[in-house]
Amino acid sequence: MMQTRRQMLQLLSSAMAACPLTVAGGALAGPRTDPLEPRRALYWEDAGDKRIKCTLCPRNCVVADLERGTCGVRENRGGTYYTLVHSRPCSLNNDPIEKKPLFHFRPGTKSFSLATAGCNIECRFCQNWQLSQFRPEQVPSRRVTPEQIVGSARRMGSSSIAFTYSEPVIFYEYMRDICLAAQDSGIGRVMISNGYINRKPLAELLPHLDGIKIDFKAFSESFYRDTCSAHLKPVLDSLVQIKAAGVWLEMVVLVVPTLNDDPKELDAMSRWIVQKLGPDVPIHFTRFHPMYKIQNLPPTPVRTLEKARRIALERGVHYAYAGNVAGHPGENTYCPKCQEQLIRRDGYHIIKNRVAKGKCDKCHTSIPGIWH
Repeated sequence: MMQTRRQMLQLLSSAMAACPLTVAGGALAGPRTDPLEPRRALYWEDAGDKRIKCTLCPRNCVVADLERGTCGVRENRGGTYYTLVHSRPCSLNNDPIEKKPLFHFRPGTKSFSLATAGCNIECRFCQNWQLSQFRPEQVPSRRVTPEQIVGSARRMGSSSIAFTYSEPVIFYEYMRDICLAAQDSGIGRVMISNGYINRKPLAELLPHLDGIKIDFKAFSESFYRDTCSAHLKPVLDSLVQIKAAGVWLEMVVLVVPTLNDDPKELDAMSRWIVQKLGPDVPIHFTRFHPMYKIQNLPPTPVRTLEKARRIALERGVHYAYAGNVAGHPGENTYCPKCQEQLIRRDGYHIIKNRVAKGKCDKCHTSIPGIWH
């Protein structure tokens, strides 16, 4: 049963007594935003005349003095680059891990989830635009240190900490420091990201993460360019890099009617995934609902999700899911060998789980994931 707003407020307020926060419905309540406390940023270089070049993400913004990069949360002050969102979460919640969605990572557990304001791309269909498309001054937030985040996750009984909702790449330093604070706690660390990050910062972050879910927009450069103000290749490169590093990886495609639901494109994407990432990377095809700047399209028909899932399975993907359709058979996990239903889901709830020590309990085929 879903918690009411009042229950969530009571739960989070009790569990986070050590943090200067009031939390309601997952967002930090109250009209006040505490003064920002800039911290020196990572991944930038001097570009002369007090300008800097940011090297965190593929935008590689060149930023003049007293200006900010495209993400809106990193500012040049006198030729030194600063992050304005370290220890500044604007949203906190204790979510089911299935909400991320991560289906092969500690199923049935809770993930202490956080975000700051900002993003490094602009998806016209963004489902969390109230956080991602605003600057930190425009969104209420409170100071919460990495140590307080880990302590709160422990008190909440969370199995993991998730960097999610907006884009974790833009609060890279905060995410990294939380990962370091949690490294001996037994609490997992997962990043829910668009994958728009340069190779070096990703390489230096990967050893500190246990799982990553990439919101993959489309297997189309034109879609990335026209609908997300980004490019496809850097995301493909990130996927290959994550897989090669051995960090658990899942993918989500929000299927937007008429924009990224072409069967030929889905076919090409599925073939690429099997060839470059392997057949065991789970792919979630999730339902779009009108949001942000795309209000003129209907919700994704369920039959479109079913077709996308069928294409992926036919091209050799072992674990393809239909998401945002509670109770649909496409939410469940099946053994790729004997087709036995191993995990039955209803929305974010696990009804049964027959994965035993990482294997099908019927034919003993290994089921990749993080199960403990």
